[in-house]
Amino acid sequence: MAETDYLYTEGLSVGYHGVPLIQDIALSLKKGEILTLIGPNGAGKTTILKSLIKQLEPLGGVVCLDGQEMKTMSGKELSKKLSVVLTERVKPELMSCEDVVATGRYPYTGRFGVLSKQDHKIVREAMELVHIMELADRDFQKTSDGQKQRVMLARAICQEPDIIVLDEPTSFLDMKYKLEFLSILQNMSRNRNLSVVMSLHELDLAGRISDKIACVKGDRIDRFGTPEEIFSKGYMKELYRMTTGDYDERTGNLELEAVKGEPKVFVLSGNGSGTAVYRRLQREGVPFVAGVLWENDLDYPSARALAVEVVSVRPFCRIEEETLKRAKALIDKCDKVIGTIKAEDMGEFYRELKELEEYAKGKLQKEQI
Repeated sequence: MAETDYLYTEGLSVGYHGVPLIQDIALSLKKGEILTLIGPNGAGKTTILKSLIKQLEPLGGVVCLDGQEMKTMSGKELSKKLSVVLTERVKPELMSCEDVVATGRYPYTGRFGVLSKQDHKIVREAMELVHIMELADRDFQKTSDGQKQRVMLARAICQEPDIIVLDEPTSFLDMKYKLEFLSILQNMSRNRNLSVVMSLHELDLAGRISDKIACVKGDRIDRFGTPEEIFSKGYMKELYRMTTGDYDERTGNLELEAVKGEPKVFVLSGNGSGTAVYRRLQREGVPFVAGVLWENDLDYPSARALAVEVVSVRPFCRIEEETLKRAKALIDKCDKVIGTIKAEDMGEFYRELKELEEYAKGKLQKEQI
């Protein structure tokens, strides 16, 4: 634990009915940081989150919040520091969306739960922040799952917590609201010094929004660190026990399994122009070769995952004669060549690629993507 850690765990063990599921959990989070738990379904991410918020009793170890052991904090004291958005569907009867959001102010009201003008102002500000003012008078039960999720976020925000805990908050959101939702969390962490702990399935989003990532694997936290430390080559395939397909940590690309067999098509591509063709050929069950690609080209991760072979060159290097010979030999074996890029678009590499274009001329079919 560092002196500046706002939330940390030491020797934390979590599970059910006295049986440990994950042990010796060591997590730490500073004010204004975002920590994301990732890992396979059933790995125990939700169990960890429920143990952090006192919904489950830890089987061992401690959870400290703002320098105080959480087990010594009263419910009211904790609710002023921490708010929660879980995946479990709440079912309030005959309550409007604004009524649901307003329940986030109850830790601050008197024994009769009457909201002041200031409380109502905070409720409205929270609803405006997550763009749900148009839902204010709508029956909460008659909203979509995505709308419910945003209502529950507004409820958590109007508690004015120092830390918010969310379990798979983007699961029911479409692309637009997924990005809006996470942008709200990021802006609040920056501008209000809000700390965030959440679980996510979307690895690309986890890598973009998180300050720290914890990888849940087996009975332990297998890795804990920054996205740059976590997303190392090949690790996600190991973490999720992938046996088919491919995941590229640099781009976030997830690709289906490559089609095996003798290549029938040579895809002359580059600058990101070939990826859509690779995926189309994979869908059609056509084995193909891709090249000539530099290993830092936008097309390279998908080509490496989907092609029978990739004719490649190290970044910023010229195409050598041996590489051209290999590409020509593969063109000879294929039934056709699909070109998604023009040699003249490749600047100083024009001569080598033009030579390849000319060689493939009889089989070449231009496709500008």
